[in-house]
Amino acid sequence: MKYLIAGTGGVGGSIAGFLSLAGKDVTCIARGAHLQSIQTNGLKLKSDLKGEHTLRIPATTAEEFSGKADVIFVCVKGYSVDSIVELIKRAAHKDTVVIPILNVYGTGPRIQKLVPEVTVLDGCIYIVGFVSGTGEITQMGKIFRLVYGAHHGTVVKPGLLEAIQQDLQEAGIKVDLSPDINRDTFIKWSFISAMAVTGAYYDVPMGEVQKPGKIRDTFIGLSTESAALGKKLGVEFPEDPVSYNLKVIDKLDPESTASMQKDLARGHDSEIQGLLFDMIAAAEEQGINIPTYRMVAEKFKESNH
Repeated sequence: MKYLIAGTGGVGGSIAGFLSLAGKDVTCIARGAHLQSIQTNGLKLKSDLKGEHTLRIPATTAEEFSGKADVIFVCVKGYSVDSIVELIKRAAHKDTVVIPILNVYGTGPRIQKLVPEVTVLDGCIYIVGFVSGTGEITQMGKIFRLVYGAHHGTVVKPGLLEAIQQDLQEAGIKVDLSPDINRDTFIKWSFISAMAVTGAYYDVPMGEVQKPGKIRDTFIGLSTESAALGKKLGVEFPEDPVSYNLKVIDKLDPESTASMQKDLARGHDSEIQGLLFDMIAAAEEQGINIPTYRMVAEKFKESNH
């Protein structure tokens, strides 16, 4: 199968690198100096799971890609989704599936509306991956888990989801085929929102959230509030969402930070809209009281306008 990775950042670059190491057919979409470096020197992967490698992976801009792909992983940031719509339309054939792997909730349905003729699934990922240099990706820690599935009513060619799962597993990625992807993407949104917002609010790595005290209490408050929203939206949590978020945070490398936090620190565009303000808007719409989210939002209101 032919894989196309739209967005070769920490997430996309890690998926591409692992697939390439397993001998799978993968092409990367990137831009600027990052793209030039991958084209000239190969993609450098520094991975706690796989070691260090330089991989010759075909790479191009979205505009210059002219082939077809069986699977398109969308790994751009939430604010860049519209920029890859034309790429999806061009690269898809009748059985292609698009798997968005974003930190924000509702991406699959959002992309499906933009490309109604293409089969769009939904997905989320648990990984600490980031661009550590031009043309270089670092995958940190032992967690690399990908969850994807079809929304109710989405028809997928029989056996395709399982074939993708097998390829990813052969590449050393832990994969769950989700029977309820709406639930699983909400759970991921709840976690990454609490993680990114807490880290950015206090400007600390995750090790500080792992210790008892004010910082961890803020993370718990955010998790509790998003869990209340999920319950109101009819999300059926398989376990207590707050305990689950704490379990995940406590497994992270203490030095790790969320990509939103890195982007804010560098003055780059960030996912603060999708991870903070969209959560607040959704909660307000449902009449959920969110004192912790309101408290942290005060700090970021200026940066968002």
